[in-house]
Formats: sequence, structure tokens, C-alpha cells
Amino acid sequence: MIDDEAEQLSRLLKATVSSVSPVGGGSICEARRAELGDGRTVFVKTRAGAPAGFFAAEAGGLHRLGTARNGVPVPKVLAHDDHHLVLEWVATGVPSVQAAERLGRSLAATHRHGADTFGSDSDGWIGSLELPGGPWPTWPELWAYGRIEPYLRAARKAGAVDRRTVADVERVITELPRLAGPAEPPALIHGDLWAGNVLWSVTGATYLIDPAVHGGHRETDLAMLALFGLPHLERVVAAYDEVWPLAPGWRERVALHQLHPVLVHAVLFGGSYGAQAGQLARAALRAA
Repeated sequence: MIDDEAEQLSRLLKATVSSVSPVGGGSICEARRAELGDGRTVFVKTRAGAPAGFFAAEAGGLHRLGTARNGVPVPKVLAHDDHHLVLEWVATGVPSVQAAERLGRSLAATHRHGADTFGSDSDGWIGSLELPGGPWPTWPELWAYGRIEPYLRAARKAGAVDRRTVADVERVITELPRLAGPAEPPALIHGDLWAGNVLWSVTGATYLIDPAVHGGHRETDLAMLALFGLPHLERVVAAYDEVWPLAPGWRERVALHQLHPVLVHAVLFGGSYGAQAGQLARAALRAA
């Protein structure tokens, strides 16, 4: 299997691939380290039965993030097809306060790059789930009907949420214009920015990977960084706020912005995520 993959990658890269070995990381895709005949090391993602356009969408998202002036770096896309995504290899290091502060400043620059609309011109994916593109005229409509409602419906079908949670999340959907806070223009956001999608490199730089890029609300990326505990998060947020101050009440809206990713987890993994979605919905309603 590995030998076959080396041959496939050699054809894709138009370069000799001398070895391919598995590396850790990822629950949706498999990760590989490939050594090329010219001495380079590259990172390869594969997914059995990946839907058409799956890796093209990820490559396009990385490209969009990479166009933001002074934004967070992303690994260079070297090649992709329906079965592979090949990226430059990023040697990982240890999170530091200095790197966290740089991340906060550069994330503000990425967001400030902006987007033409809320959502995107085409559908994409978050994990293995399809992600509606839009576009949407306002952020509350994007969040209500492009993010929360489809995954509440899927979680309900999967039996991952109880009736109380359904009712509370439906109330959030109805009241989203009131819950959303001050209106802001569409920001260029990563869209799936949990801590595992931040690479701390040995050079002291941070890189973003595995995006679900769209025009969204900048508070969404920051709320997701908090969801699973990014190291030095308080320094990230402080540095971000120095560059582009967050709107009043942003801390009270964290639960609202975390609701969609937790519903995604409820659909994918079940367990306690359904109950957590209910807790977040109630917190969002109380905060407003």
C-alpha cells in the first residue's frame, strides 16, 4: 500500500518519492510523511472515499488565508487531487508566549483582510460533514441557517440531542439577530479553528491548517480557540485586541459562537456533545 502511494505521489508531484510513512494526527484523514529524492520532506493527507472536491476545497481555503497581508502563515500547497493533499512540511515545536502574541496580531490581520460576503460562493466541508456555502446577506442569517440549523437537524436525526436542547437551540436560531452583538463586515475566518489546527513550529511561527474558510464573524475563530484550550490563549486574545479591539460584550457571546462546532461534534461523535450544545444555547440566551 505504501509503495503504491509512493508511485501515486511521484506522479502527482512529478518528482521521485523515495519513502512514505504514517504520522499521527487527524480523525477524518490519514496523515503521511513523504521523503522526496531531492531531499525535501512533505506532508500528505489522504482520505479513502473522499468526495469530489474535498481536497480542492481545503487547498483553496489555505490559499485564501495565505493571501492576507501580515496574516497567520499557512503551509504551502504543493499539489492535490481527489485523493491527496500535499503540503510543505512544518516541523513542530513548543508553544511560547511570544509565538502566542504573534498569533494574536497576525490573526487580527487575517480577519481584517475581509471577505466579499458572509459564507462563500460554494459549499465545503467541516470535518467529514458538508458545510453550506451561501452566500448570506447578514451574519445572523449565516449563523442561524447556514451553521446552527443544519447541524441541529442532523444531530436530532442521529439521536444526539434531547427535546430540551432542540427547543433551546431553536430559540437561539429565532433570536439570533438580538444575540449577535454589533454588526461587523465579513471577516476572512478560518472557520474550524480549534487548538489542533494551530501548528507551533520550531521557528517560533504558528501555522493554520485544516480550514473551513468563509466570510464570517471574527469572534467565531476566537471562541473556537477557547473551546478545546489553546495554550496561552489569554496572550493571543490580548495581542489581537491591541491590533483590532473586539466589540463590547464579546466574552458574553462566546457560547453563541461555540454552538455550531459543538453541534458538529454531536453529529460526528455523539456522547456528551449534545448536552453541551444545550448548555451553550441556554448560556447564549442568558447572556443577551
